[in-house]
Amino acid sequence: MEVELKELLADLQSLKLSLPDPSNRASIDQLEERVERLTKLANSASLRRSKVKDLSAEVVDSNPYSRLMALQRMGIVENYERIREFSVAIVGIGGVGSVAAEMLTRCGIGRLLLYDYDKVELANMNRLFFRPEQCGMTKTDAAVQTLSDINPDVVLESYTLNITTVQGFDTFMSSLRNKTFRPGKEGTGVDLVLSCVDNYEARMAVNQACNELNQTWMESGVSEDAVSGHIQLLVPGETACFACAPPLVVASGVDERTLKREGVCAASLPTTMGVVAGLLVQNALKLLLQFGQVSPYLGYNSLKDYFPSMEMKPNPQCSNAACLERQREYILAKPARDAAIKAKMEVEARTTVEMPLHADNEWNISVVDDCEPLRGDVSSSDALPEGLTRELPNADEFHKFPAAEPSATTFDDIEELRRQLDALNAD
Repeated sequence: MEVELKELLADLQSLKLSLPDPSNRASIDQLEERVERLTKLANSASLRRSKVKDLSAEVVDSNPYSRLMALQRMGIVENYERIREFSVAIVGIGGVGSVAAEMLTRCGIGRLLLYDYDKVELANMNRLFFRPEQCGMTKTDAAVQTLSDINPDVVLESYTLNITTVQGFDTFMSSLRNKTFRPGKEGTGVDLVLSCVDNYEARMAVNQACNELNQTWMESGVSEDAVSGHIQLLVPGETACFACAPPLVVASGVDERTLKREGVCAASLPTTMGVVAGLLVQNALKLLLQFGQVSPYLGYNSLKDYFPSMEMKPNPQCSNAACLERQREYILAKPARDAAIKAKMEVEARTTVEMPLHADNEWNISVVDDCEPLRGDVSSSDALPEGLTRELPNADEFHKFPAAEPSATTFDDIEELRRQLDALNAD
């Protein structure tokens, strides 16, 4: 393309020189400027990095994964290269979902599935990720454009649809079942679903799909006043689904669509959405790469810097039939699961060998148990090498009081005292 643009620019210059009337050259100049801009865009597009076949821990400026692989070298993650095996679906490419998609892309996730039906608007520019020149594009197409430039190693799939419609829900379900990325994977074709939608109806659609497919997912949200948010892990049958404990407004029978007013919109802060997206992706990475403690529920209140955490058990009287079915399966599988966990812990206990914290002990430092009596042959720490003496007494000798000597008073001394006393009385 770059060669063709250069040829077109040369043709325009030749045409301009061949024109007899100089007044017609202004339009040629405009065409030349446009071709030059296109040439610059083509040159900038060619700067996009090539794909990396294997992750490397080599510390060089040209390695985009060196700092990520350092997690493995430092013992935080056992095998970071596994991240390329995982597929994550993100529903809702808005203030939280777009940032979460970028974070996962920069982490080198294997495959991302993006779902949204909306378009980029100038009203979205107070948030992160999207750019003004992307206005009018669908959010999924704009996301694919940006993410593919950031990391071409990630497999990106975009679905411009509304999952709350019948057709959109069916497409959503079939895309989650698709196993072309990892044909041998058990269950669905994705490892995790991240819900980043902003309404209850869409959350319930994700909840229904994940309950039917027995798919682990994480839900996230930011409050209408933009100063608080939360993330939540939902494992069908093991934790509460979104229908087990519905929001108070929905449980009261109020239709959320009636709460919206004309000319009034929810507040939006990129800071709060960035924090919630970071918490969501951090929790997702801990779950996928198996490090740290995965939070079942974590809230965020920016006004007080408060992070509440809790666990939510499933509701035995949940209104969702698929959730009740997953609960029964979880209870039936519990004995076998507990036995497997116990056996694993016993194997780990047998194979664990206590090693010294530091193999090299330059200063010959030893630790003595306080409960063990001191041996008689242990030399005092106050002992000095041969040939050295102390100028001052040591602490033990300093606190020893001298023994009282017996009185050596003689008879002559008593007589002398008596004579002195008599002389005083005579006066």
